Amino acid sequence: MVLKLLEKLYYRLPLNLQNLAISAYGLHWFYRRYGGGFKKQLEACLKRDSFGPDDWYTYQENALRKLLVHAYTNVPHYHTLFNKMGLGEKDLAHFDMNKIQELPILEKETFRKHGTSELISRKRQLWGLYYPSSGSTGTPTQNLYSLKMHQTYYAIFEARVLYWAGLDYKVPRGVIGGRRILRDGYEQPPFYRYNYIERQTYFSAYHLSAQTVHDYVEGMVKNGVEYMTGYASANYFLARFIEEAGIEPPKIKAVLTSADKITEEMRDTFRRVYGCEAFDSYNGVEATCLISECEYHKLHIVPDVGILEIINDAGLPCMPGETGEAITTGLLNFDQPLIRYRMGDLIRLSENQSCQCGRPMPVVDEIIGRLEDTVIGKDGREMVRFHGIFYNIPSIIESQVIQHTLEDFELCIVADRLTDNDIELMKRRMSSQLGDINVAITLTNAIARSANGKFKAVISHVKRGAGR
Repeated sequence: MVLKLLEKLYYRLPLNLQNLAISAYGLHWFYRRYGGGFKKQLEACLKRDSFGPDDWYTYQENALRKLLVHAYTNVPHYHTLFNKMGLGEKDLAHFDMNKIQELPILEKETFRKHGTSELISRKRQLWGLYYPSSGSTGTPTQNLYSLKMHQTYYAIFEARVLYWAGLDYKVPRGVIGGRRILRDGYEQPPFYRYNYIERQTYFSAYHLSAQTVHDYVEGMVKNGVEYMTGYASANYFLARFIEEAGIEPPKIKAVLTSADKITEEMRDTFRRVYGCEAFDSYNGVEATCLISECEYHKLHIVPDVGILEIINDAGLPCMPGETGEAITTGLLNFDQPLIRYRMGDLIRLSENQSCQCGRPMPVVDEIIGRLEDTVIGKDGREMVRFHGIFYNIPSIIESQVIQHTLEDFELCIVADRLTDNDIELMKRRMSSQLGDINVAITLTNAIARSANGKFKAVISHVKRGAGR
């Protein structure tokens, strides 16, 4: 309720005060992530750069044992589970990491139901805050970060993502993400806001088009943006609109992508338009794993964050060259332990596990589960991510956006129940992103899966160029 009131107040502020409000929020985030123990954790992370395969195995096994003992002692869900399995504290203190597959998988639905109750530790660290997942295909999960855990995670992110791309957290950046910085239906430039504290320019992902691209470039130049980050698709749309408009863009150092899949066409576009390389990464708000692209453009599983298993249909570890499902065990979060958590994505291990960077971290060829269709607006705007449509509607289990024509959309929804208010809210949110459109709601018992058991969050049957 408080957040909704603050959001309404923000939208009523004039532009300069909106920038100040965002900067005040940025101050909170800056000290939350980079204050306190951040530097100490960063130093520890960089020391692990010298680890070999045996060192990493020992590091992960010791961290896993501590997590299991803590979970047994303090977390109701795991205390009950391990007792049923006949595992006591002594067993868990000497647990063999090679036997991790003997532990049951934690399903997302269990996390949704018990993430703030049975999966919470009775002994917690200070200053814990809940952060919701995007909920791109269903109800968001609520993820508890303590202050120490938050800073440890961002220290690893700094060392294994930003440093590998030749950057650090002090470099001015532009972000295209899912946060709404303009109120519903607002169509006046500028389509960006500025966070003075972090030197961050936040661009709207919901107004990208050939008509607005000049404003985006103006924001990049005005605020001295040196690298872009956020959704791969949205950053690609921006770069392509810049190229098609014949605009001379600022030269930036890199594009860091996440959330959806980057393609070779996107990489080539970034090289042509910005004269820089793109670096991909894969993680989640659950903070149970991290995959990051090194300077030689190979994706590495980062061992500091968690144990990432890639398993086949039989539940066995995939061999190099095989594709399997991501099962993760976070090693950082003791307040809300997620042990063998099913992420819902498919990953292919590289057949060639060597890399010029020399880091003994497993190499991944592809993260398969993040490719989505692009929705085309009547005015030519393009977008992929629609998680905000279903935000804070707890009854939704799964959801899918389908575009049939420029004006006709369908929301396929699996839900325990939906009120008339829920339906009107979803329709209103869709219209706020795409203008005057028709939105049909289809309630179903299940959303159709492909052969790999996945479903796309967004499907469009409209070809690019149909709008405008």
